[in-house]
Amino acid sequence: MPTPATAATATPALASSLFSRCSPFAVPPLPPAVASSSWSAVILAARAPIAQRRVSCQIAVSTDLSSSSAVEEEEQQAAAKIGKRVRVKVPLKVYHVQKAPELDLNGLEGVIKQYVGVWKGKRISANLPFKVEFQIDVEGQPRPVKFFAHLKEDEFEYLPSTD
Repeated sequence: MPTPATAATATPALASSLFSRCSPFAVPPLPPAVASSSWSAVILAARAPIAQRRVSCQIAVSTDLSSSSAVEEEEQQAAAKIGKRVRVKVPLKVYHVQKAPELDLNGLEGVIKQYVGVWKGKRISANLPFKVEFQIDVEGQPRPVKFFAHLKEDEFEYLPSTD
């Protein structure tokens, strides 16, 4: 068992040997004061070589031209709907508008701002693909409060344009 005097002299030597630059498979040389103590067994066990691990990565790249034309067609149809005015025709409540808690959207009119069913040229499974912007007047607010809600196409009806 090391005495306090040998432990005090071994601590700086131990710290310098642990942080020396060497390959992970080579054991650094130990100073003579540490090699004679019981600490050397712990250091050797901690610096023992670790088995090499191999990582294999495979990338599958495929282009399905038939589906890309369908996605482009869907994207063009959705782009034609962006900017159209809509009215919600089903009872829906939203809870994320802080100025109007438990707001019922039934009968509110808004504008389609984005179609999120296609992302980066690929179809995604968005169950509420239309992002619609609404504006409501709230007491005590000088301007209308704007908020967004995601809706399905069967939850709203298109309003005739005023152009």
